[in-house]
Amino acid sequence: MSDCNHNCSACGKTCSDRKSMLATNNKFSNIKKIIAVTSGKGGVGKSMITSLLAVSMMKKGYKIGILDADITGPSIPYSFGIHEQIYGTEDGMIPSETKNGIKVVSINLLLDNPNDPVAWRGPILANAVKQFYTDVSWGDIDFLFVDMPPGTGDVALTVFQSLPVDETIIVSSPQDMVKMIVGKAVKMCKMMNVNLLGLVENMAYIVCPCCNNPIYPFGPSKINEVAESFNMRPLASLAINPTLASYVDAGKIEDSDVKEFDNIAAILEKLL
Repeated sequence: MSDCNHNCSACGKTCSDRKSMLATNNKFSNIKKIIAVTSGKGGVGKSMITSLLAVSMMKKGYKIGILDADITGPSIPYSFGIHEQIYGTEDGMIPSETKNGIKVVSINLLLDNPNDPVAWRGPILANAVKQFYTDVSWGDIDFLFVDMPPGTGDVALTVFQSLPVDETIIVSSPQDMVKMIVGKAVKMCKMMNVNLLGLVENMAYIVCPCCNNPIYPFGPSKINEVAESFNMRPLASLAINPTLASYVDAGKIEDSDVKEFDNIAAILEKLL
C-alpha cells in the first residue's frame, strides 16, 4: 500500500503484508474457531469466564482447547486441577487434558515448580504465546479459547497479529470507570481488525441468601449502557458466586453449571 508506514502493530487494515504476519499452525492441529477472552485491566475474572465458556461448550459436545496466554499470571491449570506437565514429541508439544477432555496449554504446565515466577521481558512472553499455537499439536478442536493477559501490551498484540482470532469477548466489572477501560480494549480490537462478539459483565451483583433479591455492591449494572456506547452485544451479567470460587479452589470448575452462558453458547454455535 502506498501510504503504508510498515507499522503493522498500529494498523487495522488487511493487506498481503499483514496477512503474512499470521503464524503457521502445527500441521497436526485442526482448529475451527479461535475465541479470545480479553479485558482492559486485571481482576475482572477473565480466566474464570474463559474456563466457564470452555466448560459450557464442552458440555454441548464440542472439542475444546484453552490457550493460557497470561504467562505471568497463569490460573487455568489450577481451576481445572491439572498437574500433568506438557511433553514434546516429533509432532510437537502435546497439551494436557482435563478429566473431561478439554485440552490445555499453559506456562505452569512447563515449569518444574508452578509457584516459580515467570520473570521474562515482553518480547519473550509474546514469543512463548506464539509457540503455544505454532508448536503445539492441538489435534481436532472446535473452539480454542485464548485466555488473554490484562491490558494492551506485547502479548495481546502478538495474539491479535499472529493468531487467526475469529471473535473477541470483552470482560468487565460494573464500576464507574469501566467505560474507559472497556473503551481501550475495544479500540485495540478495532485497531487490530478483530471482530467483537460482545461484552460480559462479571461480579455485577450478589444474590441475597435471605430473600434471593440481587444486591449491587458496585452500583447498578452498566452492561447495556457500555455495550450500546461501543456498538456491542451485551452477552451476560454475572453474579458474585461463592460456589464457583469453591469449584476453582478445588480444581473442579468442570463441575459447575452456569445457565447465564447458554446465550453465549448459542451465539458461538452459529459460528461453526
